[in-house]
Amino acid sequence: MNESPVVPRPILSYAKDLPNLCSLAGLLCAMLGIYFAFLSNFPATMIGLIWAVFFDWSDGIIARRMPGRTKEQGEFGAQLDSLIDIVSFCICPAVILLSYGNFSPWYIPGAFVIVASGVIRLSYFNVFGLVDKSTYWGFPLDNNVIILVFLFLFDGLISPAIFGLVLYLLLMVLAALNVAPIKTPKFAGRWYYFITGYTLLFTILYGFKMLCTTP
Repeated sequence: MNESPVVPRPILSYAKDLPNLCSLAGLLCAMLGIYFAFLSNFPATMIGLIWAVFFDWSDGIIARRMPGRTKEQGEFGAQLDSLIDIVSFCICPAVILLSYGNFSPWYIPGAFVIVASGVIRLSYFNVFGLVDKSTYWGFPLDNNVIILVFLFLFDGLISPAIFGLVLYLLLMVLAALNVAPIKTPKFAGRWYYFITGYTLLFTILYGFKMLCTTP
């Protein structure tokens, strides 16, 4: 006897799922990061970007702790999370690099490498997943942002030309590591407390930096 096909619910009914709302909050933070990057307000950009990481970590935790969540909701959430990662961890860093370089054509290859390595990595992960329960192939994209947010603390302490070069080189190294044939651990469990503290700390630091630079 043939089973009846599953009739999907309306599109927005899946978006109302709490973990997916958390993912969308991360997308909003990434969009704000892009907006402020275009304005060259990098402290505000870093705040948006680190909160995008926080929500990216949070949605999975919420999903695992929600009783009664359907298979379809989980599959929708996985696709939503991956697409949002493209914006948060590929497009946003690429725009940051372009903006810091005053949108010079010399920065376009670097921006392309950032996005290309990111989408290649996400495509691979969507097909093959983890090596095992706690190991990735390559360096995770959200870790790029954790490093980038730390690096921008030094913006203004050294000359823009030198900082721009360091930024360019660092992002290229990270892009290479994202698709490199190396195994990296998946940070989970108590690491969530670390990213929570990291997010709050850097929100305060960059908020203070904006207050100090406001005329």
